[in-house]
Amino acid sequence: MVLNLGRQAVWTVLSVSAPVLGLTLAVGLLVSIFQATTQIHEQTLTFAPKIVATLVALLVCGSWMMNQMLDLARRLLGDLSSYAR
Repeated sequence: MVLNLGRQAVWTVLSVSAPVLGLTLAVGLLVSIFQATTQIHEQTLTFAPKIVATLVALLVCGSWMMNQMLDLARRLLGDLSSYAR
């Protein structure tokens, strides 16, 4: 039971964080390529676009992410109540 609950939790965490991390990774790669080609090495140039991309990803995927986490919580609480009997 514990392994199954842990597996569900890890899978949910991975699937919920993937869109935000993927978009931030892509933006970071594009900014790095831009910096390498133009030889501009400004620290804020890498930081600001990643923050904006993260916020955009959260705005776009936020409701889906919350639904996934709520579904996990419902499943966990339902499984725990069924095992307590």
